[in-house]
Amino acid sequence: MFKLNFKKLVTFLSVFVLSLTSIVESTFAETFATKECDPVQVVIHASYGGGTDTTARMMSIRSRRYLKADMQIVGKRGGSGAKAQNYTLTRPKDGCTLMALTESHLYTLARKKSNMKIDDLVGIARAMEEPTFIVVNSDNAELSTIEKFIARSKKSPILTAIANVGGTEHIGMYTYSKAAGVPFKAVSFGSGAQSLQALASGKVEASLLNPSEAAALIDAGKIKAILLLHDKELADYPDVVTSYSMGHEVKVVTTRGYAVLKGTPQDKIDVLSKALVKAMMHETFANYLRGASLDPATSPAGTEVWDKQLKENYAKAEAALKGLGLIE
Repeated sequence: MFKLNFKKLVTFLSVFVLSLTSIVESTFAETFATKECDPVQVVIHASYGGGTDTTARMMSIRSRRYLKADMQIVGKRGGSGAKAQNYTLTRPKDGCTLMALTESHLYTLARKKSNMKIDDLVGIARAMEEPTFIVVNSDNAELSTIEKFIARSKKSPILTAIANVGGTEHIGMYTYSKAAGVPFKAVSFGSGAQSLQALASGKVEASLLNPSEAAALIDAGKIKAILLLHDKELADYPDVVTSYSMGHEVKVVTTRGYAVLKGTPQDKIDVLSKALVKAMMHETFANYLRGASLDPATSPAGTEVWDKQLKENYAKAEAALKGLGLIE
């Protein structure tokens, strides 16, 4: 009889604690939202309708519900993230302003083009981590495999299309070239769209693209992915080998995530992180990730994982920019 009662008592206490936790979280979310920041601002550096904007809006669909607050997407374009960074620095450290982050922000920080420093930020949630392909023109038989690509580079540098000097493609190719011993010559076209056109027309030999960017041209037979710069294969592209499988431990990814200013109370960071990750695990956002060949189970991550990765990615970006002679 005692054992039965004890079990009932433990069950009752467990349910009580869970209920109390739920009530506390709900109350805090309501206080956080309605009394302090309604709406929550999400500051983006890119144009409305672009990838950063779309990701933020998809994230906000369920986050609004979990935070019990409206979320407003605020565009601050200019300076490759500099205007967004400087604007965020003017906001209170109360968790009511989130800054959307991509690699572009890290390059701007490393090149000291704004008043913000990497240590001014605390990453609260990662939305996505999209790996990068090395792609070539489908008609170029000389570069049809990564082995041929490497061999061909020994004769003359690979002519590689990049959107901007010091941008993601430039730094990614530089990092791979150092690890694999692949000479390359970067040709800047000013935008990703123009880089794609140059590759598809055969004006250049290679470029770096995310699967979501490359999919249509791959399906159309215009370009071919010959290497995934990552440690894991993509289920949608099982025939594309990874850099790690080739013995080159190079991981080039495009990340999107959210941060608040350092000094924001930890309890608010925790609530924001939990709400955003929960929202991005929901089918609404999960289907968005699947459309980019990403795994919803691994792409979103909370503050502990994302803040650490953010600082590591910054250090890698800074080292690559120094290697390219773009910063001292």
